[in-house]
Amino acid sequence: MSDTKMIYYFGKAKTEGESSQKELLGGKGANLAEMTSIGLPVPPGFTITTEVCGLYYEEGEQLPSGLDESVKANVATLEEELGKKFGDDTNPLLVSVRSGAAVSMPGMMDTILNLGLTDVSVAGLAENTGNTRFAYDAYRRLINMFGDVVMEVHHEHFEAAFDAIKEKYNTSEDTEVPAEGLVELCEAYKAVYKEHTGNEFPQDPYDQLELAIDAVFRSWNTPRAIRYREVENIRGLRGTAVNVQSMAYGNMGESSGTGVAFTRNPSTGDNTFYGEFLINAQGEDVVAGIRTPQHVAEMPEWSTDEKPTLGADVHAQLLEIKGTLENHYRDMQDIEFTIENGDLFMLQTRTGKRTGAAAVKMACEMVSEGLIDEQTAVKRIPANDLTQLLLPSFDPAAKQNSEVLTVGLPASPGASFGKLAFTADEAVERTAAGEKVLLVRKETSPEAVDGMHSAAGILTRTGGMTSHAAVVARGWGRCCVAGAGDVLIDESARTITVNGKTFDHDSVISLDGSTGEVMAGEIATTDPELSGDFATVMEWSDKYRTLAIRTNADAPADAQRARDFGAEGIGLCRTEHMFFEGDRIVAMREMILATDEAARREALAKLLPYQREDFVGIFTAMNGLPVTVRLLDPPLHEFLPHDEENQQQMADHIGISIDDVKARVSQLHEANPMLGHRGCRLSVTYPEILEMQVRAIVEAAIECAANGVDAHPEIMIPLVGTDAELNLLRGKTEETIATVKEEKGTGDLDISIGTMIEIPRAALTADAVAQHADFFSFGTNDLTQMTFGYSRDDVNGFLPDYLSQEILPVDPFQSLDTTGVGQLVAMGVEKGRSTRGDLKVGICGEHGGDPASIAFCHQVGLNYVSCSPFRVPIARLAAAQAALNS
Repeated sequence: MSDTKMIYYFGKAKTEGESSQKELLGGKGANLAEMTSIGLPVPPGFTITTEVCGLYYEEGEQLPSGLDESVKANVATLEEELGKKFGDDTNPLLVSVRSGAAVSMPGMMDTILNLGLTDVSVAGLAENTGNTRFAYDAYRRLINMFGDVVMEVHHEHFEAAFDAIKEKYNTSEDTEVPAEGLVELCEAYKAVYKEHTGNEFPQDPYDQLELAIDAVFRSWNTPRAIRYREVENIRGLRGTAVNVQSMAYGNMGESSGTGVAFTRNPSTGDNTFYGEFLINAQGEDVVAGIRTPQHVAEMPEWSTDEKPTLGADVHAQLLEIKGTLENHYRDMQDIEFTIENGDLFMLQTRTGKRTGAAAVKMACEMVSEGLIDEQTAVKRIPANDLTQLLLPSFDPAAKQNSEVLTVGLPASPGASFGKLAFTADEAVERTAAGEKVLLVRKETSPEAVDGMHSAAGILTRTGGMTSHAAVVARGWGRCCVAGAGDVLIDESARTITVNGKTFDHDSVISLDGSTGEVMAGEIATTDPELSGDFATVMEWSDKYRTLAIRTNADAPADAQRARDFGAEGIGLCRTEHMFFEGDRIVAMREMILATDEAARREALAKLLPYQREDFVGIFTAMNGLPVTVRLLDPPLHEFLPHDEENQQQMADHIGISIDDVKARVSQLHEANPMLGHRGCRLSVTYPEILEMQVRAIVEAAIECAANGVDAHPEIMIPLVGTDAELNLLRGKTEETIATVKEEKGTGDLDISIGTMIEIPRAALTADAVAQHADFFSFGTNDLTQMTFGYSRDDVNGFLPDYLSQEILPVDPFQSLDTTGVGQLVAMGVEKGRSTRGDLKVGICGEHGGDPASIAFCHQVGLNYVSCSPFRVPIARLAAAQAALNS
């Protein structure tokens, strides 16, 4: 490692990094170097690379040799540039130590400010600045952060000491404690530190720096950071970089401050400068949500006696920097800044996280502004984020009649309701138990990440629209209302009180993250519509994609919804879902309990009209588009009751004994039903089931034609493993089609016959199977089960361990395993088309709506993907991105 560059400097003396080096310098370090290079006011510093973090873990969590010397050499450069000395007793250099991974992880990693202060240097800082209060405020922050982050002394111990000082000086505000109170507080903090660590607070600044660097590297593998990476599917990174940057002080008094802002509104996408700031504060005060800040729109009103235009001047400079950054990065930026005695300093820029709605609006407006082209706009929008635009919102009429309890800040849009959960663990447990809950906290911290992900929405009493809760909620599409100061939370009693009304853990409230309203009870919701910018993005997507997008739908309403979302047909219509309603399940059970073919046919005759009616509705909704109907797939025992009460009812209805029912249930029991008597095997044993279903499809198509509906049914035979199975069942299907056509006196009918490739053997022998198929549809749910040997119903017993230990990169049932299962898909396509060059091939498992899986489907030459109705727009966008990226 001695020959490898460990540290990259940025400043006026030299700037060694650039924005393209995010893998090496992390996003924060790369952008600090880039901002320095384009002339923005950035406090100088240096970045320790992610490679050093990788070495740290390879060497058993030990800082690698040579790092100490390199750190000291870069500190010397920093001292020379600023004319200050690290640990000096007259003009000390202080630094911040921050993490910065290649991928933004807001609030997940640890930060230390004011590092380098000691008992000696704090006196020097006070004398040099003439501001004793500022110096000791900086020192108390360092002791607190260092104790919390490096030595794991919980923040509440320091908070208790601060509360005692505030009580002594009769104030509730941090900023109103006088200088002598902060001097006392530093002594109290050092006592807390010693009590919980057994050591004095370190008085050598280089010891502080070494321990802080070690702590940032350690924080890469904290449970909250690991969990965030799991949720966001961030994998393959070596670790975090460490940014050591000279301090700019926002806590020097009324002419100083700190803020966080976005160059555009991250919730709505509006092209307005959006952010918050605090006067006389440091950066952590804003992002931690400890104090409720002011909006940047109010900044021009900020003034002091010495500088009456202070706020207006800084605001104008920020707007200029907004333009510079957007023109340079060609994207919305998330920035952190500090004002020190009226001088503005930039501490960070990164591509800003945004809601799905904001991503769509920004992409369209940036194309109109000439910042980016259509292709860039399409590639930039995270396809999965479109889900946020497809979720329900509150029905305006219902909301108008609701009881608004209070209004907080609209931190993350959406409509959400649920019972109240008061801790992250409670939210996780109750959600897992099937409840819909809202996480209610004074403020959220990174430790609450699991509860935030589990909750349907988030409500906080403090914090602003750039607090941890807001940033994380927006990234995940969670509804969030922050800074609702009227909400008084009693965590121990599990209650909240809002303007005199009390609600407990069983109470339901509703949150409108777009307006900040908190309402009593559950408010009715309405489905969204595609329009405006969303429609533009969909038009662009359709222009560039080559994959067709179908939907999985079993009912006319689902089919119509999917068509409204842009579906170009149905890729999977599961007929078994039609048998569970009302009289249908009775007839189905009669068929299963029948002792001979004649009795089965009699029961199936009762089901025929229901099936035909269902298909007429679906074909009508999909007028002019293909509809792939899968013949009966699940084993018959799934349709029978397994409890004695329902078995008795069924026996009485059919006129047989309960013993006969129990005997049939027992007879149909299988040790492994997934691999049992299901799919095409049912049609081999009971061809009359196939005949009834095919007849219903054909009769429905004929009825539709008579009513002016252009039906295009495709009959799909499931679970085929051998070409002989498909040959036999295709023959029976064609015979039935011919019989019905002859009965009805109908000539042409556009009905193709294909199969679902979901057994590995079918993929391996696809050339033979294709002799009898007009199309293939890969059923990747079962194909994944059989290739891995995992039961999808039982996988949660071990899959979390496989993901956390990175044995698997992702859940293979959510995103297609392109290495293994993908090989079977690619082989099936290639072999199938070697026999039948015009073979139409699609995918209809859950993977059909997953962007990464869609990219693979494009790569191997599928004709279409099929997904659930609400994922159709996501698939349209993902298919365009796949085409543009190929």
